[in-house]
Amino acid sequence: MNLEFNLKLAEGYKSNSQIARVLTESWVKENSYCPNCGRLALNEFENNMPVADFYCLECKEEFELKSKNGKLSSIINDGAYDSMITRITSNTNPNFFFLTYDKNLVNNFLIIPKQFFTPAIIIKRKPLAETAKRAGWVGCTIDISKVPDSGRIFLVENSIVVEKEKVHRKLKSTDFLKSKSLEKRGWILDILNCVEEIKKQSFTLDELYAFENNLKIKYPNNNHIKDKIRQQLQFLRDKGLIEFNGRGNYKKVTL
Repeated sequence: MNLEFNLKLAEGYKSNSQIARVLTESWVKENSYCPNCGRLALNEFENNMPVADFYCLECKEEFELKSKNGKLSSIINDGAYDSMITRITSNTNPNFFFLTYDKNLVNNFLIIPKQFFTPAIIIKRKPLAETAKRAGWVGCTIDISKVPDSGRIFLVENSIVVEKEKVHRKLKSTDFLKSKSLEKRGWILDILNCVEEIKKQSFTLDELYAFENNLKIKYPNNNHIKDKIRQQLQFLRDKGLIEFNGRGNYKKVTL
């Protein structure tokens, strides 16, 4: 994987946004692969297609690319809020690639699989002022800090290419989420985030119970939060994402 952009492709373009689009999309087409099935090349959709940027001929997965000049941040600007919510809650939502670069070198390139996109990570922005051309338009941002580590899968991290098998293994470990309803996915991802907030490899059930009040705020109609925590921990154990060591003791699994 060559981490340098082919600057010759941008010759003749004057707009910075056009230059960035040409360089980043061309880089993905020439250097990336399908993280889902491992196919060595991705295909591009036609320009301005309201679906995604790339697709895989083998497994039919679709990918949308978001790129940024600079450091990888937790907040990613996106388009219209209502359109984004409709899209990620549909049965045809794409996976998302996030790419950051410095000058002509790729720093980070990661995928967040579509099963990790829930309304909770889409932040609604204030409507544009009445004096704006698109007065009243409401945009959104994507808060990837709310995505568990298992859903942030780097193909390139800090300018280092990640082993392809590791990428594939981590992505496939959460395939089970695709078949879950939005509500069930929300609970699983919330408990995963709670586990990750405990900055230790091993943790206890009581440490998870400490998040009860936070979860109660998010799920005010649920009067059995502790039961739900235990249920989700058992589910995560069965899926191989955590280990149960007896007597309320658990251990995180490194993917």
